[in-house]
Amino acid sequence: MTDTSSRDDPNIVLFVMDTMRAGGTVPADPALTPNLAALAASGAEYTNTFATAPWTLPSHVSLFTGTYPSKHGACGDHTYFDGSLPTIVDAFADAGYETAGVSNNVWITDEFGATDGFDVFRDDSKRTDAWSGAGGWGHRATNAVRRSRFGGPTFEWLRRHLTVGDESDNGAAATVDWAAEWLADRDSDDPFFFFANCIEPHLEYRPPPSFARDFLPDGWSYDRAMSLRQDPREFDVGAFDYTEEEWDVVKSLYHAEIAYLDAQVGRLQAVLEAAGEWEDTVFVALSDHGENVGEHGLLGHQYSLFDTVLHVPLVVHGGDFSANHVRTDRLVQTADLAPTLLDAAGIDAPELREASQALSFHPTEGTEPRSQVIAEYMRPQPAIEVLEEKFDHVPDELYEYQRSLRAVRTNGYKYVRGSDGTEWLYDVREDPGERHDISAASPRQTADLATALDTWLGSFDEADTVGSVEVSDATEDRLADLGYL
Repeated sequence: MTDTSSRDDPNIVLFVMDTMRAGGTVPADPALTPNLAALAASGAEYTNTFATAPWTLPSHVSLFTGTYPSKHGACGDHTYFDGSLPTIVDAFADAGYETAGVSNNVWITDEFGATDGFDVFRDDSKRTDAWSGAGGWGHRATNAVRRSRFGGPTFEWLRRHLTVGDESDNGAAATVDWAAEWLADRDSDDPFFFFANCIEPHLEYRPPPSFARDFLPDGWSYDRAMSLRQDPREFDVGAFDYTEEEWDVVKSLYHAEIAYLDAQVGRLQAVLEAAGEWEDTVFVALSDHGENVGEHGLLGHQYSLFDTVLHVPLVVHGGDFSANHVRTDRLVQTADLAPTLLDAAGIDAPELREASQALSFHPTEGTEPRSQVIAEYMRPQPAIEVLEEKFDHVPDELYEYQRSLRAVRTNGYKYVRGSDGTEWLYDVREDPGERHDISAASPRQTADLATALDTWLGSFDEADTVGSVEVSDATEDRLADLGYL
């Protein structure tokens, strides 16, 4: 195969599609995510990728440090990364890279210690509606990206043609706008590390009408769909439920959000092409965690470690990933991107690599495939006392969620253990939906994976994950909007 990389120090773009689960998106589906599918077709797709945690903050810090939540400590009651571990942002900055980031998720902001090391960081997290408000270029433009690939447009062409119309955007489209402006304003020949978190597939699902109409079932108007209640905590306490038909509508809105965000992936590629940077860029598109949309009786991504909240898409394009084009089902952990991206850029970063618990999957520099992946859920978000304060009645069954969870998963089995002593075993080949606990029927397999989990826990010192973090009123309101409070 031909080596498509054109220099030894490529740009790195890390685009996180918050809350996009693997179900329906892995392998990348040209009908739902045509831009991801196009990137996968000329790059590499890792179809067996798993997050280290089912929610944003610990998953992102794992992504940045190559460590698990109980080691980096940004989890449990301690929702803050104290910078005690080196990050890939620091490593790229130390290697002479210009570093920039933008976040639409309130967890990935300065208040939670997640922005250290960036030369410039834009906080777009206080927007309460991902696509409403006065934005930059907007949704009508994304239809062109959905239909066809850009052929090296200029920046001015993008400004003329990516216009808002009557569907303005302050979410992912505004993020891509800012990326375009940042690239246009750069006066450096240094390579860059660019990170973005876009949150559209996160509850509540409110896609732009032009996307929603492509997915809504017959008989459902956009306004009718938007009238459905979507607060996940209200759902938890039984304040409402969905009919089978309404579940189909909610899932269609989730898929519309995914399709919209995929269109923004295409726009970001077009922006990089217009800036003359695409050929020198390793472009990573992945999710930080997944989502339950009715599976296991849950709405959102709390209270569990099912594959619905851990199995995520991962596509890498450019450099050796395109030169060694592959679609592989090797087990990959999202934390593995830390050493993998260092290998892609030829950066040593010995302190980060020494502290890392991750394994590089770089096609020419990486390690042997994993035999297992790990996930941790150190504290329910929100805690039961928050639900008690917020609602008049909390169902008895919710109290069983007041436990931490850890899981170890191989290609064949998944073992989950709670801090209350409960444990589950799933045969993920025969039962990919994790509906049947076989721990009692398979004591040897259960014991083997319990031992594997204990061995892993004994291989490092855990961080102190207790201690409250003070946040602003605006941040608290936004966390409540997202269902964390």
